[in-house]
Amino acid sequence: MDVTFYTLGCKVNQYETQAMIAQFKNAGFTVVEPGQPAQVLVVNSCTVTATGDKKSRNRLARFRRENPHGLVVLTGCYPQAFPDKAAGSGADIITGTANKGQIVELVLDELARRGVGAGSSALPVLPTDEPVHSTIAITPYTGHDRFEPMQVKRFEGKTRAFVKVQDGCDRFCSYCIIPVARGRVRSKALADITSELAALAQNGYREVVLVGINLPCYGKDTGRRLVDALEAACAVDGIERVRLGSLEPELLTDEDLRRMAAQPKFCPQFHLSLQSGCDNTLRRMNRHYTAAEYADIVRRIRAQFPGAAITTDVIVGFPGETEEDFLTTLAFVQKIAFSRVHVFTYSRREGTRAAAMPDQIPKKVKEERGARLTAAVGTLHRQFCAQQVGSTQSVLLERQVEPDTFEGYTKNYTQVLVTGSGLAAGQIREVLITGISGDYCTGQAR
Repeated sequence: MDVTFYTLGCKVNQYETQAMIAQFKNAGFTVVEPGQPAQVLVVNSCTVTATGDKKSRNRLARFRRENPHGLVVLTGCYPQAFPDKAAGSGADIITGTANKGQIVELVLDELARRGVGAGSSALPVLPTDEPVHSTIAITPYTGHDRFEPMQVKRFEGKTRAFVKVQDGCDRFCSYCIIPVARGRVRSKALADITSELAALAQNGYREVVLVGINLPCYGKDTGRRLVDALEAACAVDGIERVRLGSLEPELLTDEDLRRMAAQPKFCPQFHLSLQSGCDNTLRRMNRHYTAAEYADIVRRIRAQFPGAAITTDVIVGFPGETEEDFLTTLAFVQKIAFSRVHVFTYSRREGTRAAAMPDQIPKKVKEERGARLTAAVGTLHRQFCAQQVGSTQSVLLERQVEPDTFEGYTKNYTQVLVTGSGLAAGQIREVLITGISGDYCTGQAR
C-alpha cells in the first residue's frame, strides 16, 4: 500500500517525517512522493501561524476529494495545540507531537478494521454499515515528559541530514504557541546522538545539522550543554561537517564559543533569532535580551569566528510597533550586517498573549514594512556574498543544475554555483569563489 507525506514547518518536523517514513517502510508500506496517488496520507502539521493550520486543513480536504476512501492522518503541532479544532478536520487518525511513534500501529489497526493490510494495493474502504469516525490519540504534556526516541538512518532526497537532539520550549514568548504544542525542554542522550550519526555516516552523509525546538536549551534537563552534543557529533568518524540549527542568542556563553571554535568540523553559521531590533518591541515579545546585548553576542562570535555567517529571523508589525520602532529595527539589521534574514509579518496566534494585545497593526502596514525590510536585507546578503570572492572554500555539492554545474553550500552557508569536472551530489570539494550572480556566489572546483 502506498503512503505519502505532507510536511509543514521547521527542520524538527522534517526530521520527524523522515523517522515516520522509516517506520512505514519497515511495516511494508511503499512511500511515494507528495502529489502521487496513494492510499494513505500523513500530514505533519505546523501551527506557528494560522496559515499553517489552514494549509494542513486544505491538504486534508484535497486528499479526501481525490481519494474518497483513502486513509488520512493528521499529526504534529496543530492537533497538539488545538485538539478540538483538529477533531473537526475530517482526518481518520489524529495524533499530536508526543505520539508519532504510534502512527503506524494506528494506521494498521484502521486498515484491519477496513479489511485490508499494508501490503494491499486496494483502497481501504469503510464498511458500509459503520459511520465515519476519527481515532484521536493526543497525549497531553505534563512538564515531566521524556525525549521521544527516534532514529533516522537516511534523509530522503537530501545530501545533509537533520538530527533532532532537543524538543520543547519553556521561554513563552508572547507571540508563540509552541510551548503548548511541544511541551517543556527535554534532550536526547549523547549516546543516542552518536549512534544515529554513525548510521548516517555509514549511509554516505557527510554533513549533519543538529536541530531542536529551542536548541540552546539542550541538556537543561540532564546537566549537559549544547556544546556537549556538538563535540559528540564532531567525534563521529565519517561525519565531516556539523552545523547547528536556530539559536536563542542570550544562551550562548563565551565558554560555549571557545569550545565550538576548537572543533574543526564545526560550520561557522549562527542563526541567532532576533525578532526585533527595538527594545520596546522585544519587551512586549517577552524576549530575554536587549538589542545591545544581541549586538555584543554577535561581536563575540565574530571575534572567535572571522567570516562567520550570522543569519536571523525578524517579525515586523508586532502589536504596538510604531513606525519609529520599525525604523529602529531596520537600522539595527543594517548595523549587524546579517548575511541572510528571514522576514515575517506578525501573524496573530490564538492562545498567545500577543493575540489579545492592543494596537494590532493593519495588514497593509505590516506588508509594507515587510517589503521595505526584505529589500534592505537583500542588499546585505549580496554584500556578504561579495566578501567571499577570491577565497577558497569547501563546498558540499547538493544539486546538479546544469552539465558540470552543481549548487552547494560553504561551511558558512554561502550558496555557490560550482563548475568543474567529476562533480557529484554529496561530494565536499575545495572551490575558488570567482564571483557573484544574483543571490549566489560562483566558483570553480579545484
